[in-house]
Amino acid sequence: MTDSEPAAGPDLAERLARARRAAGDAGLDALLIAPGADLRYLTGYQALPLERLTCLVVPAGGEPFLVVPALEKAAAEASPAGGLGIEIAGYAETEDAYATIARRLPPGTRNFAVDNHMWAEKLLAFQAALPGAQAALAGDVLSVLRMRKSAAEIDALRRAGAAIDRVHRRIGEWLRPGRTEREVAKDIADAVIAAGHVTVDFVIVGSGPNGASPHHEVSDRVIRTGDPVVVDIGGTTADGYCSDSTRTYAVGEPPAAFRELYEVLLRAQTAQTDAVQPGITAEQLDAIGRDIITAAGYGEHFIHRTGHGIGMETHEEPYIVAGSKRPLEPGMAFSVEPGIYLPGAFGARIEDIAVCTEHGGERLNLTGRDLVVLPG
Repeated sequence: MTDSEPAAGPDLAERLARARRAAGDAGLDALLIAPGADLRYLTGYQALPLERLTCLVVPAGGEPFLVVPALEKAAAEASPAGGLGIEIAGYAETEDAYATIARRLPPGTRNFAVDNHMWAEKLLAFQAALPGAQAALAGDVLSVLRMRKSAAEIDALRRAGAAIDRVHRRIGEWLRPGRTEREVAKDIADAVIAAGHVTVDFVIVGSGPNGASPHHEVSDRVIRTGDPVVVDIGGTTADGYCSDSTRTYAVGEPPAAFRELYEVLLRAQTAQTDAVQPGITAEQLDAIGRDIITAAGYGEHFIHRTGHGIGMETHEEPYIVAGSKRPLEPGMAFSVEPGIYLPGAFGARIEDIAVCTEHGGERLNLTGRDLVVLPG
């Protein structure tokens, strides 16, 4: 199997069964799941997010069923959801799908949960169709299932990590003085697809002072000799799993102050990835790098959390942040990405995806972390 080939399909029926049990354990009568990562995780159906309702209904005490607009029924049946043996019910253009679902829920339904990305208008429609019932977030139930990845999911993340690594190894082909950030980003985006992704989720090319803005993305600024450049890129592969990796480059010899900053950042990020193991809490992992950066005098310039979970979404649980006492467990995958940002001057970030294993941690991004100085 090559890095770009999808893995064998997940056990969707087991995922649905676990979701149903988890809903019952949480005291919920049903989960209502609209298009998005939760729906794809549970059914394999990558539904279009339309104004018409598409909704997976997972009753805690009954069989799941999928409600779709009549014009989307064929697509739903052709997706992996069609092989699950669950009912796929199409509804007519003039039919009230919310009322239909409400009638099919168990009698006396009092507590239901919607996925975290359901549109507000759809939640309000469900509340109107279920007067007296209390709405909650399904993420409180599903995130616990999704954050502990199976071996197959980790393999998918490895392939995604290897694909984005291939792009970072080619950055020197495009990043040079005289080109704009936007021009470089276009070449990178093309390479993300060529490397094995089906979508480009983001491309950040932050040169010089723009690198001090963590989510800068791109501009028409012309890259100059001596510029440090933050390159943060990611996409989604055919099997639905995401990549996300940041490296910081220099186009020609950077200022001495930048080299000093980068050495501190490298020590912090290396210490954090080395510390990944079962039982360490998210806030303890965050503190390891933050303490190194603070001791070197840059603490006020590390302005974001250390990392975020990753899987079928680029950002999901667990979050590696101060205040989170969640202990890491085998199967959890997340970014380790400390950064130091000096406004008006430059910034730097190093990001790897790491997986907590039974015996420690595994980095899924394997390109070098030393500062790469490109020809200026």
